[in-house]
Amino acid sequence: MVVVGINAFHGDASAVIAVNGRIVAAVEEERFTRIKHWAGMPIESVRCCLEIAGLGASEVNHWAVNNDNKAHRLRKLGYMLKGAARPNLIMSRVRNRVKKSSVEQELVKAFGGKTQQFSVHHIEHHLSHLASTFYPSGFSKALAVSIDGFGDFSSAAWGLGGDNGIEPEGYVYFPHSLGIFYQAVTQYLGFRDYGDEYKVMGLAPYGNPLYLDSLNQLLSVNSTSVYQLNLKYFRHHNQPISFSWERGRPVFDSLYSPLLEQLLGPSRLPEEPLEQRHRNIAASAQKLFENCLFSMLNGLYKKYKVSNLALAGGCAMNSVANGKISERTGFNRVYIQPAAGDAGGAMGAALELNRQLGGNIVRDPMPNAYLGPGFSSNSIKSLLNDNQSRIESAGCRVRFLELDDLIAKIADALAGGRVVGWFQGRMEWGARALGNRSILGDPRCADMQQILNHKIKRRESFRPFAPSILREHVSQWFEVDDEVPYMQKVYKIQRHRRAEIPAVTHVDGSGRLQTVTVKQNPLYFRLIEAFYQKTGVPLLLNTSFNENEPIVCTPQEALECFLRTRMDVLALGQVMLSRESE
Repeated sequence: MVVVGINAFHGDASAVIAVNGRIVAAVEEERFTRIKHWAGMPIESVRCCLEIAGLGASEVNHWAVNNDNKAHRLRKLGYMLKGAARPNLIMSRVRNRVKKSSVEQELVKAFGGKTQQFSVHHIEHHLSHLASTFYPSGFSKALAVSIDGFGDFSSAAWGLGGDNGIEPEGYVYFPHSLGIFYQAVTQYLGFRDYGDEYKVMGLAPYGNPLYLDSLNQLLSVNSTSVYQLNLKYFRHHNQPISFSWERGRPVFDSLYSPLLEQLLGPSRLPEEPLEQRHRNIAASAQKLFENCLFSMLNGLYKKYKVSNLALAGGCAMNSVANGKISERTGFNRVYIQPAAGDAGGAMGAALELNRQLGGNIVRDPMPNAYLGPGFSSNSIKSLLNDNQSRIESAGCRVRFLELDDLIAKIADALAGGRVVGWFQGRMEWGARALGNRSILGDPRCADMQQILNHKIKRRESFRPFAPSILREHVSQWFEVDDEVPYMQKVYKIQRHRRAEIPAVTHVDGSGRLQTVTVKQNPLYFRLIEAFYQKTGVPLLLNTSFNENEPIVCTPQEALECFLRTRMDVLALGQVMLSRESE
């Protein structure tokens, strides 16, 4: 059975292909359009997945979309009949539903044929999220929880997953949303772009939660341990929030009402400097988010008494909170897949439809995150030949190396404080670079964070970089011993180690952990191991291979990023480019 899953007409549009219940390919449309969080129909992602699988569109048995306009109809009708929503809000949602129902027509335009040839199934938004995390978790039994902004008139869902799959057993319905709370505060702090919530998470450790009492007026926990909003501070529940695609980039109107500025003071404009007040508000928002999340999870744990948790939805991208779940709740093991947000809904839709149609339920259908396109050595050589004059004029030396020599020379460069672009194998699925489309550095260099932020990444100075560490060394460097292959949890670095690796130690002594095993990524493992043998440090600084753009997908994009920045070395497959004379 061949199923293509699609997240369409929403931020982080994506496509996934599952063959007999196993994920063969997965990719986000932004990697092709080069526009972050691209929203719309992910046609190029579909093409890519089909090419990787060696299939044509006509060979796909079923197409799964991660939304269902028919879901929760009575809830929607009741909300409208209560008169809580203005007519223009209702009309805007109708228009959005019409847009999302045009998937069949878009497939016909792209691949030919007739609408009825494409068997399109709509899987409810949060069921897609639950499936996206429970099936790949490898757990035989787990509580699956989805928490985000909104999808199909709800902001959260949960259910017990087992041998027969996963079904939602409870929901948090519109207009209450933990994701909307965090997005509204993100906008208030001047981070207006879609997906900027991670900036608030990175800023929070620079402040103190002095505004927690004030923010408690926006968000609280009810008697059933579920969060609820004080709606007078928000606009989304009774008037349309413009959600548009500006060249494919999702753009939101302000979600908060003028009362928030009366409570906290004037909002920050994007071009204004950050003040300590903003840092303290960020710290307070993160603290309140965590309090509400853990209260909800503890309530669910008491009900289900299951020690395994599979978490999904946009709120599952809060890696700081994720790292505290085992400490603050009854859950011992927590699984979060690499594309926990809406992009991952495409995968969940495909896997859930496979189950509904009688296909095999595969335990661990996604053994690693390297599910995007890869490129041959011949294509890389051809690219270098075509760009030979540009490479020479940039003062770069090109060497074709055996694998052992490549690893040794790159490890030497890293140990010497050089910044390395590392482009290998198939592209990662999800928002994080996990060792195939990465920029790497020496974590021991105190000024490495500043070098990367100002000379290459061109981003805010407060944002941290992640450590990639050999799995067997985690307990010697972190205050935990956990396996985190997808960089979805932040943990404290041991106090006596922090001065050794300042480039990956955040201001609060934490690091966003990525564990690396030889099974998951043998080449990246060998590189970190070679660096360890030279330095005694079994980890590298790892950040995404990009410069204020989506992570590079192709060798051409990697070369362009290398040439226009001050990166020192580029490893394209087994080819090494370096700005040096030897």
